[in-house]
This record gives sequence, structure tokens and C-alpha cells, in this order.
Amino acid sequence: MRVLLLDLDATRPDHLGCYGYHRNTSPNIDRIAAGGVRFNHYYTSDAPCFPSRTALMTGRFGIHNGVVGHGGTGADVRHDGANRSFRSSLDKESFPSMFRRAGMRTALVSPFGERHSAFTFYAGFNEIYNQGGGGAESAEEVNPIVLDWIDRNAADDNWMLYVNYWDPHTPYRAPESFGNPFQNDPLPEWITEEVLEQHIRHVGPHGANEINMYDNATFPQFPRHPGEIKSMADLRKMIDGYDCGIRHMDEHIGALFQALENKGVLDDLYIIITADHGENMGELGLYGEHGTADHFTCRIPMIIKGPGLQEGLTDDGLHYHLDLLPTMAEVMGTKPAARWDGRSYARTLLKGEDTGRDFLVVSQCAHVCQRSVRFGDWIYIRTYHDGYHLFEKEMLFNLVDDYHQQHNLANERPELCREAVYYLNEWHDEMMSTMEHDIDPLWTVMKEGGPYHAKGHLPQYVERLKATGRSEGAEELIKRHPREMAGHQQS
Repeated sequence: MRVLLLDLDATRPDHLGCYGYHRNTSPNIDRIAAGGVRFNHYYTSDAPCFPSRTALMTGRFGIHNGVVGHGGTGADVRHDGANRSFRSSLDKESFPSMFRRAGMRTALVSPFGERHSAFTFYAGFNEIYNQGGGGAESAEEVNPIVLDWIDRNAADDNWMLYVNYWDPHTPYRAPESFGNPFQNDPLPEWITEEVLEQHIRHVGPHGANEINMYDNATFPQFPRHPGEIKSMADLRKMIDGYDCGIRHMDEHIGALFQALENKGVLDDLYIIITADHGENMGELGLYGEHGTADHFTCRIPMIIKGPGLQEGLTDDGLHYHLDLLPTMAEVMGTKPAARWDGRSYARTLLKGEDTGRDFLVVSQCAHVCQRSVRFGDWIYIRTYHDGYHLFEKEMLFNLVDDYHQQHNLANERPELCREAVYYLNEWHDEMMSTMEHDIDPLWTVMKEGGPYHAKGHLPQYVERLKATGRSEGAEELIKRHPREMAGHQQS
């Protein structure tokens, strides 16, 4: 058995051709999707990068594995504690160790463990190739390593190769020589000049005025990445930059497929194409960031193609990314780990059956503290810490009638909010009753001063808001977060 997993950082599915995007961003990915199974409603359980990949690698929700953010206690994987054996539980429970137990060789091309000091990410790999850029690598730096590995190993049987690409992640880094294949393509229709004007008045990091989180700084080495969006021309630069990153990455992925075809193994290969999280490109007033628990941050692509699997199938069930572990275990005929939180959808892959869940709960504690419930046509977002965005405590969006989350219906549909909270409480009760600890790490983040990417930034951001004509927003933030301002004034 041969497995290739492509982890495409910050890639939202609706910017891929196979998911209906109007721009030709992903011809090589689309070709694989056409011959495999494409999942329409696939979500990371925990966003963004570190929580998502930790959930995938451990097979456990962040509330169980401990990683829900990018700093503080919530950025450390929980130890086994007194019950730890000669080797930790990751020896048998991690995603790559599943393949090793089946007698397969495992290889990783990614700097991710070093990027977040996420060294548990490496557990279960025989070979690790770290380019050393901490996630700043472009595809032309990744591909030589991967192509060399394919040249040396592809003909062997029983391997799993995990490759991490970063090109769609901010700052947009496709080289200038790549050009802009989308310069004459229309922008997404929903962001009209009127909508953009609303976004320009937005309060919060990674808004139109502060693409660089809390300011509008730009960097000469990344000319595709704007510091702010003040016009439709700026908007084009932002959208085109993101899409060029996807297309640039896709062309390099195509080179991998060609190399595998040259080796005669492309048709005898399980190909998994996914991402750690998506990307907001205007939704909720945010650009170029994955800082909420909304549909666009947490929905990810999932495409699986391989021998014996369904061909050309589109699945509309609700699934978590950590469902991949028990699914691949079932496909391989191995036993899933007892502590995995996922649920197998192997019957979808093998027989085309519906294996979707009734609802999903997704979490974000790095930029804001939110938990969301995805059910039916709806997403309900509950905010515990707004990350200085002035989000309401409850947000409810109909993703059929209002795909880009422009109209919060929480006040109009309180019965649906209550239904979502019931699902949230059911999930939370199950999580708390099935772990060794009695602490929800979301509340640890709150007690330690809030999400990592917000903590300590409020005083300076208040001053920027005042200096850029948004004093009303500054005053509202001061009212919402008096302790954070008081600590600054005392110092």
C-alpha cells in the first residue's frame, strides 16, 4: 500500500476548481478529485494551524489533547502522566504510527514541528525533512526534497509520504516571475463596493485596515501581500495574491503527480488532499486570516482517491478531519485506537454510503475564543473572547441563503440558537466525561488572559483605532475588556 497525503496550509475549498470556483486555480488537484471522493462538508475540529494538526495527529479533539491555541498552557500537548509507559501513547495512537504498525515506512516533508515547537507532530515518522524556514517555504523549496524522495522510494511498496505546502498562507509568496493568471478574472461577486466600505469600518485585527494583524505594514519581499484594503484595486491584489498562491502550489503538485506517473505508481496510490484550516477572505470583515470558528476558517478540502475506492463521488455528510484516522484504519484492515475521537467514513469511500454526523462542534482559541455548531444549513458561533473584533456573543448564519455570513440571525431565530446550544452542551458533556482531566482548555486560555494573538495588544490597538477614525470602536473595546486596559494603565 502506498499513501500520499498533501497538507495544503490555509486552503479553503471554495477557491478550488473542483469545489466550483470560477477561477482556474487547481487543475492538478481537480484531476484527482474527478477520479476520487470529494467531501463537501469537511471541517477541522480545532483551528487554526497548531490545534488542527495536533487533533489530526493525535486523533483527539483539542479539549482532549490539550492544544487549543498558539501560546500559554493551551499550546502544550497533554502528557500521559502517571500512566505513561516506556513509550508514550503517541507511539501507538498517532496518525503516522498507524501506518508504521501496518509495516509501512513513514516520511514527512514539513517544518511544522519547529514552527510551533509542536514536536509531537513528528511522532511516528521514520524520516523527517525540515526545510528550516518555519513555514516560510514556497513550493519551489519543498518540491526538490519530495521529488528526490519519490525518485528513491516510489517503486517500493508500503510507504506513507506526508507533504506540507504553505503557498496559500499569508504573506502571499508566489514569485513575481509567476505572473498573475487571474488579472482579468472577475472578483467574487459578493464583495461589492458597499460591502467593502462596511469592511473598512470594521474593528478588529486582520480587518481591511490592518491586514498585518494590528497594523498595515507591508514587506518588500512579499509584493503580492497588501497592508490594507481601501479600494477595489486593493481587494483585487488581496484575492489575486491568495489565488496565485494556490495556483503556484497546484503546479508544483502537478510535478509530483507526473513523477509518480513516470514511476508507474500513480494509479496504485492512495492520494489524500486536505488542509489544516481555511481562510477568511472578507467574511466577518476579516482578510487573509484563519482567526475564528466560522465556516471559512474551519471548513477544509478533503479529496481521497485510491484503488478500490469510489470514483467521481461527492459526499455531503458532515465530517471532522480527525475522522480520517479510524477511516484509514478500516480501509487498511487495522484496529483503531481506543482513545481516538473520530468516526470512520470508510463505507462512504468503499460503497458510497452516507456516514455523516448530525452536527459538528468546532473550536478556535488562538485569535478569539469561540465554539461553533455546524448543523443542517446553519452555523451557530458562540464567542467567549472576541479577540477585539466586537463580535456578538451569539451569531447564527444560514449558509444556503447567506453563504458569506453577512446577516446574523441570532435575534430573529432564538429557537435555532437554543437547538445549537443543546448540541454544544451534549458535545461538551461527552468530551468532559471521556477524558482523564477535568479542565476545559478553552477556559484555561481565558483565565491566562485570553487568546495568544490578542493578549497584550489591546492598548496599542485602541490608540490605532483612535488615530484612524474609529474612536467609537475603541471605546466599545475598552468597555468590553476593562481588565486588559486597566493592567496597561497600572503599568
